[in-house]
Amino acid sequence: MMKVSSDMVALLNEQAADQSALERIQALRTAILGPVVFTTSFGIEDQAITHIIATAGIKIAFATLDTGRMFPQTYEVWAQTEALFGIKVQSFSPQTSAVEALTAAQGVNGFYGSMGARKACCETRKLEPLERALSGAQGWVTGLRADQSDHRQALSFVSFDEERGLVKLNPIFDWTRADAVAFTKANNVPVNSLHAQGFLSIGCAPCTRAVAEGEPERAGRWWWESEAKKECGLHLGPDGRLSRAGVPA
Repeated sequence: MMKVSSDMVALLNEQAADQSALERIQALRTAILGPVVFTTSFGIEDQAITHIIATAGIKIAFATLDTGRMFPQTYEVWAQTEALFGIKVQSFSPQTSAVEALTAAQGVNGFYGSMGARKACCETRKLEPLERALSGAQGWVTGLRADQSDHRQALSFVSFDEERGLVKLNPIFDWTRADAVAFTKANNVPVNSLHAQGFLSIGCAPCTRAVAEGEPERAGRWWWESEAKKECGLHLGPDGRLSRAGVPA
């Protein structure tokens, strides 16, 4: 495997400031010799990135975490996306035995009961499948944007994910939501119909609601919890904080 150096991560991050999203993705693909995975949840940001990767023919694998509790509209846009771009998005689902054990322990909707129960659900349905989705990858592309939340403003274009040992790229980190909307409209990219109904950030159906005018974009995710704790863990480091720009040990 290629040894990722701190200089390489720093250079990619520095160059990204003056690059387009396409150029950022191309730069990562050039720098990383091994597999690169783009994890999509079929939200508007991810749909924009899918268009960029697919139309440019960049060799990056598409993956999604099918938690088993997604909205029907999410499956609809998934099918539309594969048909339009001629791609296959590999699905990673939770282990059946783990879901059965989780349900036995906390009930079918036990995640409403406490933060610990909710995190246990995210661990089973999202985090463990994510580890399989990224297994063997040296690069990871995501749709994170700085203006999605105060916490995400602390991230960067490129960082080193120490826990997973790979380079992580947020190619539209500096886009606004309006940028993503304009891009998908201009390029006729299919988007989740729930966006038009006020669902700005879409996850599992039981844990997502529409947001009211003026509410933060991610206010509809795990709305019964404190605003300061609204991360499922996909982008958290081993210390429980959001993964930030870093260098390999």
